[in-house]
Amino acid sequence: MSDIYSRSFGAGPRRVLAVHCSLAHSGAWRWLASQMEAEITLTAFDMYAHGRSPDWTGAADFQTANVDAGLGLLEAEAGPVDLIGHSFGATVALRMVQARPERVNSLALIEPVLFAVTRLEAPEAQAALEAEEAPFSQLYAAGDVEGATRFFNRMWGTGKPKWNEMPEQARAAMVRAMQVVPQSFDTLYLDDKGVLLPGALDPVAMPVLLLSGGESQPVMPLINEGLARRLTDARAIVVPQAGHMLPITHASETASLLRAFWNEVAP
Repeated sequence: MSDIYSRSFGAGPRRVLAVHCSLAHSGAWRWLASQMEAEITLTAFDMYAHGRSPDWTGAADFQTANVDAGLGLLEAEAGPVDLIGHSFGATVALRMVQARPERVNSLALIEPVLFAVTRLEAPEAQAALEAEEAPFSQLYAAGDVEGATRFFNRMWGTGKPKWNEMPEQARAAMVRAMQVVPQSFDTLYLDDKGVLLPGALDPVAMPVLLLSGGESQPVMPLINEGLARRLTDARAIVVPQAGHMLPITHASETASLLRAFWNEVAP
């Protein structure tokens, strides 16, 4: 889509399209792409209200708006690509594949935050996560968007640098992006898009790699296992010592897993 900002990394023959996590931007993929710059050309876009893309208008729900933006880039590619998504971006990527499976060679989902899976299959683990998240909801409901952003970043971010050590511009960008995060509760927790309905994932028949971090929230490998059971050709792998932001903090390990995965998939 013309109003969405995108950029590319690397100059390799394999075409990759990537969707970043909440509160980040397309530049979050540079560390991973640098590990494979001679092997892949990775194109990434800034989701609405993130990076250099415009604010979300609310004309479509937030996830669907970004699915449509990603599909615009996907259709612009000369042929099928390998698709990667991280966190919220992984849920966007999954719906992109449901819509245009013929445009995707393979799918890699890194820590997909589709909490509807664990609400169905691991309610105690999901309840523990939601109890831990409760201060976020309280801060946001009270109008303290910066406080909610700081809490969210502490819970899901890399832990470095600390909030007060970040440049003001970086903090402001996260606060801007945070205002769309609570809008996706029904999509992520209640599956209002029907991603988990019987047959909904049948189009996702290409090879799928599901990655989670061994030091991330305990629900994350459970989400991946639940998705793997619903998919035709999927494998779930846990990266030890990594947290939620493993494409950044463990870029080398993530690249190695992707490389092995892609070596089995015809470009």
